[in-house]
Amino acid sequence: MKIDPTTLDYKGIHDLMMDCILPRPIAFVSTISENGVFNLAPYSCVSPVSNHPPLVGISIGTYRDSRQKDTLVNIQWSKDFVINVVHEDLAEAMNKASTDWPIDVDESRINIECHLRQIIDVGDAMRRADFVIGQVLLVHVKDGFFMDGEIQMQKLKIIGRMGGEFYCRTQDIFKMKRPYMLK
Repeated sequence: MKIDPTTLDYKGIHDLMMDCILPRPIAFVSTISENGVFNLAPYSCVSPVSNHPPLVGISIGTYRDSRQKDTLVNIQWSKDFVINVVHEDLAEAMNKASTDWPIDVDESRINIECHLRQIIDVGDAMRRADFVIGQVLLVHVKDGFFMDGEIQMQKLKIIGRMGGEFYCRTQDIFKMKRPYMLK
């Protein structure tokens, strides 16, 4: 089957994209507003962008009425944000925090402090998104989850976002040597 995205409406394209790129990491992005209000919101379009310098990216869509989300407004103002990795113990809280809360309501095991590097406006006018690129300033790993120079992935119990209402756990981890490492 071949699917031409130009034949789909907004929801159809959204669902297609979210169902094809799996699993997606989930992050609580924490910011602070100009008025000193802390904000915590979940995002599943988070990605490493570069290693040198260390950069991460977050895609932040607009509200249905095309207003910017508080997370983006706060990043534009403060120039700083933290990516907090979501694990199984935070799954319910993450799901509840995905609701559109008023701006004055606050909504891990790994926290990545970032400073705004660039915002790229992408998408169409009505349902556009902004791709926020942040430079990693410092990574905090909770005691017991970093040993022998490595993050202990098996202990993290990270969850991922699938399509629709589905999530996944990272308990079934396997290891394969990369071809260039076999020599």
